[in-house]
Amino acid sequence: MPARPAQPAIAALRAQIAALEGESSRNRAFLPFDVPELDARLPGGGLALGCLHEVAGGGSGAVDGAAASCFAAGIAARLPGQVLWCVTQADLFAPGLEQAGLGPDRVIVVEAGDDVSVLACMEEGLRHGGLAVVVAEVARLSMTVSRRLHLAAKESGTTGIALRRWRREQDAFDFGQPTAAMTRWRISVLPSASLPVPGISRARWLVELIRARAGESVDIELEACDGTGHLRLPADVADRSAAAAGGRRSAVS
Repeated sequence: MPARPAQPAIAALRAQIAALEGESSRNRAFLPFDVPELDARLPGGGLALGCLHEVAGGGSGAVDGAAASCFAAGIAARLPGQVLWCVTQADLFAPGLEQAGLGPDRVIVVEAGDDVSVLACMEEGLRHGGLAVVVAEVARLSMTVSRRLHLAAKESGTTGIALRRWRREQDAFDFGQPTAAMTRWRISVLPSASLPVPGISRARWLVELIRARAGESVDIELEACDGTGHLRLPADVADRSAAAAGGRRSAVS
């Protein structure tokens, strides 16, 4: 889908909402995804840094968290500095993170016994102030805890990512509960494009921006993070979007 320029009235309304929520974009840094169709839906034209964000996998990814982890790794890969990754399960796949641009030399892994311990480690990491990103794999995230994490991220300028994972797919209903996170994402695996020769093409994801403060939700098909942590609009999807836009222009001309 083509990017839509924000209307002045909409932009003003977003600014008012952000001010009411205490989340003004002034003096805040943003990390663009360099995908115009996605960045146009985010206030500031990218992911707000120094805030808390939520990411989960769709379908079976709610349990294994593979695509969601790579999405988070792609964000961390494009920010300078060390990354603290807090887990309850010792199944973090370092080669997968490196494929998304986040090398093992940049990752500090902390294994804790339960969500409470993981969240405590995440808060300490956010308050430290010397890290680029803190990622914590958790099943439950209450409004109270998320507010504390969000405030810690704002005070230190460190970006926090709550990577939601559950033991069973049916437990993922908890993802619908409100939190203080600036954005909420769901990443689902899609079939890769067929190649004219034997081989596996670049992985594809359905990236759903479910919630963005003062922004717009969107779902978009993208190619997974490359070795630099960047997403990309697939050529055939871009062609379909361009053809649809051309058809609309023809209809009104």
